[in-house]
Amino acid sequence: MHAVGIIGTGSYLPVRVLTNRELEQRIETTDAWIREKTGIRERRIAAEDEATSDLAVQASREALRNAGVRPSEIDLVLLATSSPDMIQPPVACMVQGRIGASNAAAFDVGAVCSGFVYALSIAGDLMKGNPRYRRVLVVAAETYSRILDWTDRNTCVFFGDGASAVVLGRVSGDKGILSSRLYADGLRWDVIRYPAGGTRHPATHETLAKGLLAFQMDGKAVWRFVEEAFPRAVRDVLASCGLCIEDVDFLISHQANAVLIAHCMKILGLPMSKTHLTVDRYGNTSGASVGITLDEAVRLGKVRDGDRIVLVGFGGGLTSGAVLLKWGP
Repeated sequence: MHAVGIIGTGSYLPVRVLTNRELEQRIETTDAWIREKTGIRERRIAAEDEATSDLAVQASREALRNAGVRPSEIDLVLLATSSPDMIQPPVACMVQGRIGASNAAAFDVGAVCSGFVYALSIAGDLMKGNPRYRRVLVVAAETYSRILDWTDRNTCVFFGDGASAVVLGRVSGDKGILSSRLYADGLRWDVIRYPAGGTRHPATHETLAKGLLAFQMDGKAVWRFVEEAFPRAVRDVLASCGLCIEDVDFLISHQANAVLIAHCMKILGLPMSKTHLTVDRYGNTSGASVGITLDEAVRLGKVRDGDRIVLVGFGGGLTSGAVLLKWGP
């Protein structure tokens, strides 16, 4: 019996580094405050000629190389983003064309910072239910530097740009994706938002002047949501397989805030040695962060054959979710 699992990972971070010290020169903040509240030292910023699709293409090519899969062998491209190149077409279609995945269907997934987890869950379920999908490319890419208000110290210090990708294929034995759980709390949709540019508030001189063409976030409300949603998603996905916290070998979460991640790990009773952080060096890369962190953990040898791994995401919508998998070819 063959299950669905990750057979290759990849990521891409822009070259340009933006440090806390540089932000001190722009806005009323300090390196010490940012480190204390978020754990972030620096983040990556896309070059002027780089957009979300460009980052996604780089991460996709690396994942395909690591999986030993040709683009023409991909049957579906799922791309998670909340900072697309433009309202339409789907970024997934741009990536599909540029990497040469000519036999693949393609569409975008919008779940903000939960994007990678949502897309991975959807891809896994599609592959389990439809034999036509033998190899699927799951990508998450964000260029938040283009949608931030760089005068708003309550948001701009958190975010960075980046992309991640995984290739899903058939794996043998008891390996692969074991279960997933996805959630949404639409009553709190306005906690994280980018108000203008769509059909409710089109991009006009007026909406620009009102500051509506920029990312907005209620940080305190986000914290309250995450300390509830993060542990619930982890416990629920484990329980769906008859497992408990003690059965977790490794956990990779959305890299929103190092202090928040440590807080949630403590709630779950898991030591920080069972997770990996990238937020200190890359900032919050929104939907791409789980995949970026997974790829780095794999390359560092922190993810080992046979490990039970939980991937957990949370973000705008409000959305959250977790995927449980057993690592191995």
